[in-house]
Amino acid sequence: MTDDTTAAPDNTAVRTALWRAMHVQVDAPPHVLEDEVGLQLTEPDPDWRGRPDMDPDGTRGFRAAIVARARFIEDLITEQIDRGVDQYVILGAGLDTFVQRRPEFASRVRVFEIDQPGAQAWKRRRLIETGHGIPDWLHLVPVDFEATPDWVEQLVASGFDPDRPTVIVSTGVTMYLTRAATAATLRRIAGLGPGSTLAMTFLLPAELVDEADRTGLQTSKKGAQASGTPFLSFYTPTEMLALARESGFREVRHVSGSSLADRYFAERSDRLRPSSGEDLLLATI
Repeated sequence: MTDDTTAAPDNTAVRTALWRAMHVQVDAPPHVLEDEVGLQLTEPDPDWRGRPDMDPDGTRGFRAAIVARARFIEDLITEQIDRGVDQYVILGAGLDTFVQRRPEFASRVRVFEIDQPGAQAWKRRRLIETGHGIPDWLHLVPVDFEATPDWVEQLVASGFDPDRPTVIVSTGVTMYLTRAATAATLRRIAGLGPGSTLAMTFLLPAELVDEADRTGLQTSKKGAQASGTPFLSFYTPTEMLALARESGFREVRHVSGSSLADRYFAERSDRLRPSSGEDLLLATI
């Protein structure tokens, strides 16, 4: 059993948070996303930027991809809030910091962050210790996905209304799940309120990744395997769209990583550009 008082977010969540901070500290403006809150929460060693996985040059493409997808999600949720959507669910929330950075939008919705109990207990404690606190509209929902497969029940118990339009986001998760598990998640989301929107990332097979980025993908796969969280699933865009349709979504769209690169990194003087390999499914109910 995990000790919630000593548990911490997994290495992937921490790395993602630190890359977002590095974008602000290392890359030239304009910054695609400004997020150093995750760095504040994790409070790494003073020499954290000297870690091999934080190498400023070697991780350029990876951190650009991370901030690109985060910016896309942020643009999506703020657009939906302006349209009147008042529920936002983040599956595998990790060190998401939308609530802390964008309270002018987040305070207009009920935000439900779902993650493992230990990680949620850690985040709750750190938000309090760092002075951010837990506003009434933020719900940290602990879910043991192995013991409680129906995570929607946990959401409802926390005040979620399954019949109201909602934005549901899942980033950096599907590669760790079997295809059957992802299909089950899609079916559950497809049963939520009409007008809901899902944004979900997925990894591409190696043959669809730019040749220059394939070595990085293999390195990531080996690292995930060594840490006990192997990559289990890769999808072509056609496969992911078909899976979403089979799961009950009527309107589905593929958002390529290259389109995010063109949208957020065009005409940069430093030529910073996201690496390829991760695309998004955008689906509506």
